[in-house]
Amino acid sequence: MLRCTIGGHYGMARKIGSLIVDNRIEAYDLPQGVLAHLLCETAAHQPGVLTRVGLGTFVDPRLDGGKMNDLTKSDEKAEDLVQLVHLNGEDFLFYKSIPIDCALIAGTYADENGNISFEREGVRAESLALATACRNSGGKVFVQVQQVVKSGSLHPRFVEIPGVLVDYVVVASDLKYCMQNFGSQYNPGFSGEHRVGLSQFHPAELNNKKVIARRAAMELKDGGTVNLGVGIPEYISAVAAEEGITKKFTLTVEDGLFGGNPQSGLDFGVSLNPACMVTMPSMFDFYDGGGLDQAFVGFAEGDLAGNVNVSKFGNLLPGCGGFIDITQNTKQVYFCGTFTAQGLKTEIGDGKLRILQEGKVDKFTDRIQQITFSAATALQNNLPIMYITERAVFRLTKEGVTLCEAAPGVDLEKDIFAHMPAKPPVSPDFKRMDERIFQARKMGLKD
Repeated sequence: MLRCTIGGHYGMARKIGSLIVDNRIEAYDLPQGVLAHLLCETAAHQPGVLTRVGLGTFVDPRLDGGKMNDLTKSDEKAEDLVQLVHLNGEDFLFYKSIPIDCALIAGTYADENGNISFEREGVRAESLALATACRNSGGKVFVQVQQVVKSGSLHPRFVEIPGVLVDYVVVASDLKYCMQNFGSQYNPGFSGEHRVGLSQFHPAELNNKKVIARRAAMELKDGGTVNLGVGIPEYISAVAAEEGITKKFTLTVEDGLFGGNPQSGLDFGVSLNPACMVTMPSMFDFYDGGGLDQAFVGFAEGDLAGNVNVSKFGNLLPGCGGFIDITQNTKQVYFCGTFTAQGLKTEIGDGKLRILQEGKVDKFTDRIQQITFSAATALQNNLPIMYITERAVFRLTKEGVTLCEAAPGVDLEKDIFAHMPAKPPVSPDFKRMDERIFQARKMGLKD
């Protein structure tokens, strides 16, 4: 029944991802922040979003225009949702507003007038913008809730969606359909109803992911505002907690969360004990304006020019999510991932790293499948970029990715250069990575 999909991230929608890869439906992938802002512009009956977000990446119409498969690219009837615009001597991308006919939203409670509260939800996300966009497009708004309560019994500060925007309220037949996230049915620490202690925290074992997270944690700045991406960057929060430095900076989540401890795995997207919850469009206003001091994100593959792909590889199509918005507008960006993939085995200890078995896939290649991060755009904007792996650290320079650190115990020729399409430049200040990273005990970052 699906003809076309327009989304930001398909990682948890595997069946839709398969339809896209098999060219059975048309598909577009757009930056998550742009999508959130598109809802606001649609609600206001504006033509669309004009932004620099996406320049030089696969959503740029000079590349793919966000079209995710051959069917979408070859179909003459497939719409061009992104346009290149020249304004005041600068390049911008214009994303076309899309009217909404039907909105499906989850809340906590509804009163008899249809006002929807969110007090047990882990995020506010873009629910209000979606409901407004749908209603102002002449569509129907459906909201699932846990229970209907008497009119006037909801605190107005907990009401996220006013009843005038709601057409239908659906009471869930079972609370199992009201999970806070993919991994948790309900945690009052996610919704901010109670402060939950970290007494059950256990340090992660010393492995490749922790090594990368430790090296990344050494870059954390006092007083900084930080975003941690999906995958290995999620471990940075655990390293910071183990080292006792979580109060030195503020962690954020693109869903609209400031403070607390961002969660990983199936609970990614919420934060334990957040200090503030805003809407997703408001958070991306903050991000797009350069509010983030540092961002730590993953990478699936990169090239020697410094471009990075996280959105499409082989038969996997996770999409870009908020990756493009964040990496193009943050003051300092760190890409975190293993140097090779699929089968990598190492021995870590005594301040050294030894490669026991190489991964089958080299992460740095001649040509990546899709440009989710544009090195040329970053250089043009003078953004400092670093690539952190378990065995090597690179910086982005005009010459491309430049080796600046290597792990103790690693042979440069055999363990690094042999797994790259060509030998990268080596920085004049090249050094070995800190030995504390490769020891079982704490690193002592608090001191």
